[in-house]
Amino acid sequence: MKVKDVMHSGAQWVGPDTPLSEIAKRMKDLDVGSIPVGENDRLIGMVTDRDIACRAVADGKDCSRLTARDVMSEGIFYCRDTEDLEDALRIMEQKQVRRLPVINDEKRMVGILSVGDISHAASHELTGEAMTALSAHHA
Repeated sequence: MKVKDVMHSGAQWVGPDTPLSEIAKRMKDLDVGSIPVGENDRLIGMVTDRDIACRAVADGKDCSRLTARDVMSEGIFYCRDTEDLEDALRIMEQKQVRRLPVINDEKRMVGILSVGDISHAASHELTGEAMTALSAHHA
């Protein structure tokens, strides 16, 4: 099975100067837990719901003044839409991430692959293996 057969297509990204309130609203409207951040036609990071909670709210920062750049996880891991699902899962396990932007051959983001997507499409064995590996750092 290929990543393109499982991923959530139509993913959106924001610029690094996007207000945090706009990002949170977009997450709510799209029912997603992360939004990639791009600059100069390149993905540079990811804002997750956890980033907002831990790097803004829990630290007592004024969320009305924060942008994506203030809370995002820098650097980005990704997979290609033509990769085998198992290969993308290995990237997730190695990097300890639950969501991967998906790019095509033209290096354009075409979707997001999440653990949830994998659980709906893959075997129970593969899904269990993924959850065990991705949850190991919480044990």
